[in-house]
Amino acid sequence: MREDGLEKAIAAAGGVSALSRALGVSQPTVSNWRRIPPERVLAVESATGVSRSDLRPDLYPATPSGNPVDEIDLARAAEYRLLAALFARAPKADLLARVAQIRGDSSPLGMAHLELAAAAGRAEPDLVDREYFDLFIGVGRGEFLPYGSYYQAGFLNDRPLARLRADLRALGIEKADPIGDPEDHIAGLCEAMAGLADGTFPAESEAQQHVFERHLKPWAGRFFADVAASERADFYRAAARVGGLFIEIETQAFALER
Repeated sequence: MREDGLEKAIAAAGGVSALSRALGVSQPTVSNWRRIPPERVLAVESATGVSRSDLRPDLYPATPSGNPVDEIDLARAAEYRLLAALFARAPKADLLARVAQIRGDSSPLGMAHLELAAAAGRAEPDLVDREYFDLFIGVGRGEFLPYGSYYQAGFLNDRPLARLRADLRALGIEKADPIGDPEDHIAGLCEAMAGLADGTFPAESEAQQHVFERHLKPWAGRFFADVAASERADFYRAAARVGGLFIEIETQAFALER
């Protein structure tokens, strides 16, 4: 059964044959699709006029205005969600296997991705679990406290957390688990930024910059640098290098928007 996006594309093109001709592929190729392949979405959009967010809403979610999210913002959201997944809890074998498939390039962040993929490929889940415990939980406390309030004020649950909660409340963002870590945990903040970047949380574009510059920029870079320098870190050294480089990129990008 075809997905709605593919059906819309076929109807807009005037049939399977017309769509296949417009794309320069054989008719059986299009006939065998259940959904539009990721690498064909933009070509189908160009050929049919159907927006990418209608063709593959899972890959190109629409903003509250109905417009598709920019590809750069989708990539940013994916980076934030990767960091959120890695720092929220110790990754299990299935997540490590997915991280091991991450590709990179010759850019500093691309090279850090390759390093992270290699670290995930050789990692043993039990050892990573122990590493996470030693670094972030510990007996009494871990080597690091991954909370904005602690890094900025020296105490947990201090004024930075109160300010963050007020800003998130104003954006309509609520903590899913009332019992778990407070909102200023590095993973929670990365998840919030991901939702703002990809439109999951309806907000004006300025909200991203406000949340980043007030609640991540002042401390996240220092946190990732601390973890990367830890003698106890192995897998998390690679994860922290990705985080540190990404925070630098975000800082520079938001500075250009002022």
